[in-house]
Amino acid sequence: MVFSPHVTLMQGSMRGAFPSLHTDASLVQPREIMATIAANLQAVRSRIAGAAAAAGRQVDDIALVAVSKTVPAALVAEAHACGQRLFGENQAQEGVKKATELAHLDIVWHFIGPIQSNKTRPIAERFQWVHGIEREKIAERLNEARPAGLPPLDLCIQVNVSGESSKAGVPPGGEVALAEVISRLPRLRLRGLMAVPEPTADAAHQRRQFARLRELKDGLVARGYALDTLSMGMSDDFEAAILEGATMVRVGSAIFGSRKR
Repeated sequence: MVFSPHVTLMQGSMRGAFPSLHTDASLVQPREIMATIAANLQAVRSRIAGAAAAAGRQVDDIALVAVSKTVPAALVAEAHACGQRLFGENQAQEGVKKATELAHLDIVWHFIGPIQSNKTRPIAERFQWVHGIEREKIAERLNEARPAGLPPLDLCIQVNVSGESSKAGVPPGGEVALAEVISRLPRLRLRGLMAVPEPTADAAHQRRQFARLRELKDGLVARGYALDTLSMGMSDDFEAAILEGATMVRVGSAIFGSRKR
């Protein structure tokens, strides 16, 4: 599918509109917390719907991952009560703790970002998705650690589309060799590509970076890989990502507020 290069949207308009719900959530009354999460989720879903309509796409083709790093488990449960099912974490210990505490809920856990070798086992055991594979060694260790009683672990290869030295991911083109390795690992299932582009307020530049990831994914599909996922777009730029074909957007601050630094 080719997406129009002429469409622009208002982005990031709801970020910071509500109080932060991270580690200082105890300062907010429970009723206010629930109302805030519900309002933020509705605002994000409305933005997703608007971007999908502008791109001529079905909104149901775009999944929302609520990035809940540093967010207490109780607030994840509140977001779940508002209908959110996909949640993302980037710290293995924190994510495993929440997954254990909320095991009674039908949550799909996504691990986002680089993985240390000594964290592969807990991630393979407690997460359903991994966004951010960039090394063969990590893929092999996840495959070895994935329990036989669970479905294959869904993966996205992370590509450094901006070329920034501070960003993780294989360089464009490096996804081909890594995809070949993953395809031989039976406990893993390659679903697509993921990127964290260079932050910019320039919508055209945002779209160029996302378009590059889409082109790389299309290249893998042409090689015979059955891929269905483009994990790209965050709170400030997911409209541009949707216009370029994102099937999964990862949104944190627009739902839970800005994180403490």
